[in-house]
Amino acid sequence: MYKEVLFKNTPISYLEKGKGRPLVLLHGFLESSEIWLDFINELSLRYRVIAIDLLGHGQTGCLGYVHSMELMAESVKHVLRHLKLRKVLFVGHSMGGYVSMAFAEKYPDDVKGICLFHSSAAADNELKKKDRDRLIALVKFSKKDLIKGLIPNLFSKDNKKRYKKVIVSLEKSARKISKQAIIAALEGMKERREREIVLRFCSYPILFIIGAKDPVFNLDAVMEQASLPRNSTAIILDNVGHMGFIEAKEETIKAVSGFAKKVYLIKEN
Repeated sequence: MYKEVLFKNTPISYLEKGKGRPLVLLHGFLESSEIWLDFINELSLRYRVIAIDLLGHGQTGCLGYVHSMELMAESVKHVLRHLKLRKVLFVGHSMGGYVSMAFAEKYPDDVKGICLFHSSAAADNELKKKDRDRLIALVKFSKKDLIKGLIPNLFSKDNKKRYKKVIVSLEKSARKISKQAIIAALEGMKERREREIVLRFCSYPILFIIGAKDPVFNLDAVMEQASLPRNSTAIILDNVGHMGFIEAKEETIKAVSGFAKKVYLIKEN
């Protein structure tokens, strides 16, 4: 059951399930909190799980022409304040990881741990910024073509065939996102700052979940980032692209669950 809270007169939608220590799930670009449903069902047996629709995605409204990662982080903070939650564990997929890092920079005392799930603390390089501009031009011309060309290629070659029906469903959900929201997110990601310094000086644990065949992030570059925090773990998923929550669902649920136990120092009976 979705709940809503107003942020700058805009509805922010979120799912909440379970009791216990808080675990916040943030989806990626062209996604919504629905990607986490299997994670929510499993993790809510032990934790209080909150999955938030980021600005312009899912059932959350738009807030202008640029949704910066800082603005998205503010909206997440607003939800957590509404729920009277502090010191939370974040799991951020792709863009959700960027938002987690922006949140960590802006509200460091409210972070218990971060899982960068196919994500990075780096900023866009010039080549990537040009690619964002290309996608902005494409979505203005044809949102359908953008989605059709983007989502299937986030999976590894083998998994693209295996998850054909899931890809169709993801494309259908993505088509519900407005052109304005897609452009605002692309502009926000394009202008985001590098936040490797947050990794260098954070005192809380960091988990990197990396697809060995991720077309978005270079494995070696992410592994270099994984060496920066004093308390860091990296899990490399073989034959997985950018969508490990689908391509390696059981393995990644187990990884997030194990990380949460570590973050909250939970001992097995």
